[in-house]
Amino acid sequence: MHATGTYAIFLAYVALQEVPSIIKEYRLNERILTREVRIIDDKGEQLGVMPTFQALQMARERGVDLVEVAPTAVPPVCRLMDYGKFKYEQAKKEKDARKGQHISELREVRFRPGIGDNDLDYKVRRARNLLVEGNKVKLAVVFRGRQMAHPELGVALLKRVVETLKGAAKIERPPIFEGRFLGMILIPTAIKPAVKPGKEPVKEQVQEAKAKEA
Repeated sequence: MHATGTYAIFLAYVALQEVPSIIKEYRLNERILTREVRIIDDKGEQLGVMPTFQALQMARERGVDLVEVAPTAVPPVCRLMDYGKFKYEQAKKEKDARKGQHISELREVRFRPGIGDNDLDYKVRRARNLLVEGNKVKLAVVFRGRQMAHPELGVALLKRVVETLKGAAKIERPPIFEGRFLGMILIPTAIKPAVKPGKEPVKEQVQEAKAKEA
């Protein structure tokens, strides 16, 4: 069922309020091929249905574009607007909406079955830092030669790492072999907000945090 009347105006309003992940392209001016359109002016007032050529003439006289914002309505709904300014504002809204959002990435930390304690501590710290930043972490144990005959060493190593990261991560995918790699994927349990340099929690906040831990 096609949208008409008041509902068509509502569709036009929704189309203009959305902030899409990719800026939507609208048909405008001579690219609008229907014989007649329903017009909303640049102030949001309804001007009714009129022939498309007349709407185009009105847009030219006002120095704006005729933009088809609800193509499925009958007739399509068009709005008089500065399309260049509209696209700029939409791009700005999209940029603002993405501010502060962390894009999670899959990062990999590799181990060897016979890794030493110092190297293991370093690798675990790196994995923890990646998790705190909000990334997924793939733990991969790399086997070489005869080590392939002892997969239990890799399983024990991953279990040890997971125990060390307890509280910072949870398992998304359990250990599985991928060729000579034994890998598992961890995801962060929470993303800690960053503390800006030079700003420390006030005394009351520290006391409150200690009380909650107790």
